[in-house]
Amino acid sequence: MKRNHSLFFFLSLLFISIFLVACGDGEQETQGQEPGTTSNDADGKKSANLKKITIAEPVHLIGYLPLYIAVQEGYFEEAGLDVEIITATGGGHVTSLVSGEVWANIGGPESNEMANGGSPDPIVSVVNVVNKANVYLMAEKGTSPADDSDEALAEFLKGKTLAAGRYGGSPNLLTRWMLLELGLDPDEDVSLEEPADAAATLALVDNGVANIANGAEPQIIEGVNSDVWEEPFFAFPSIGDYPYSVLSVRKSSIEEEPEVVEAFVHAVIRGLEVVYKDKELAESVLRKEFPTLSDEAVVASLERAYEDEHWSLDGYISEESLALTMEVVSKTGIHTDPYSYDELIDMQFVESY
Repeated sequence: MKRNHSLFFFLSLLFISIFLVACGDGEQETQGQEPGTTSNDADGKKSANLKKITIAEPVHLIGYLPLYIAVQEGYFEEAGLDVEIITATGGGHVTSLVSGEVWANIGGPESNEMANGGSPDPIVSVVNVVNKANVYLMAEKGTSPADDSDEALAEFLKGKTLAAGRYGGSPNLLTRWMLLELGLDPDEDVSLEEPADAAATLALVDNGVANIANGAEPQIIEGVNSDVWEEPFFAFPSIGDYPYSVLSVRKSSIEEEPEVVEAFVHAVIRGLEVVYKDKELAESVLRKEFPTLSDEAVVASLERAYEDEHWSLDGYISEESLALTMEVVSKTGIHTDPYSYDELIDMQFVESY
């Protein structure tokens, strides 16, 4: 009898222990945290219940460095977000957001506007990253305009073949706009090569398919080092503030989870602040993000970005800068429908920083 009582007592204790452990685990699983909150685990290390979000980029670009800083330095994690960046070429960064496959994208607001027509859940831009038109024109080595006047540029470009990038993409739109500003017809006075892959422009000039290419770093320094072209003969950042690469989400995200959008935007602004304030950290992140770049390419890329003030200082997208972007699109004839700043841009989360 004593053995039976002892066995019963032992089994009872075991059952109670298992029950308490199970209840404790269940309680931890149901105690969700808002974005930006953390807790300490048994070892005293910080852990967080992070919301997973995916951002689509059209190309892996040095211009997106503030975004990469926010990822690598843990600003998103501190805001309660687990951010993954995927590369979706050929306009996939827009279509994947429209379809809901990703939570956000980075790219030109004009591309979002063109995709929004009649959409019940339009794309809305919530924070600026690259505030200058990060596009440059390079000519095959040994050729260049006589000078930088409009007349000399027009004379030089006429009859040439330009590697202009994907039709409808920002570099392509800017190239077409410039030709029109110079009095040239993009469809008659020049030939345009329009590859979906931005990296193809270097090969097109190198192989004699094109005489001129548009592009940005590290393509510029790669072409210089390969004796394909020399320094750019035209820099689009010279046209002024231009929301070239902004981060955008669907309107439903703003309406249904504004606290997540706010946490996201604030983390990005921290990245923007750091890229200017801590250039050593910015260089370190760039090297990690682009490990195959030579030291010369890293230095050249950062020098060009800082000299031309590529990045937004505060994440704000102004009405004037958006108007210039949409003027570019409209002049090309690719998209001429009217737009609304208030429908395409939402700066409430930038303003709450």
